[in-house]
Amino acid sequence: MAKKENATVTIRQTGSPIRRKSDQRATLMGLGLNRMGRESTLEDTPAVRGMIAKVRHMVEVVEK
Repeated sequence: MAKKENATVTIRQTGSPIRRKSDQRATLMGLGLNRMGRESTLEDTPAVRGMIAKVRHMVEVVEK
C-alpha cells in the first residue's frame, strides 16, 4: 500500500468549549485549539481523524 507523502489536515475551531465535558475540552487542546477561530494544521492520521470526529460539532475542516 502506498503511503501519502506529508498528508495534512487543517481544522478551525467554530464552537466554544464552555459548558462542554472535560474530555471534549482536552481533545480540543490535543488538536492545538483553545480559542474560537483558531486554526491548526496536523498530520492526517486515524488518531487525528478520531479526535476531529469526537468534537465535530465544534470544529470544521478547512480546505486550502
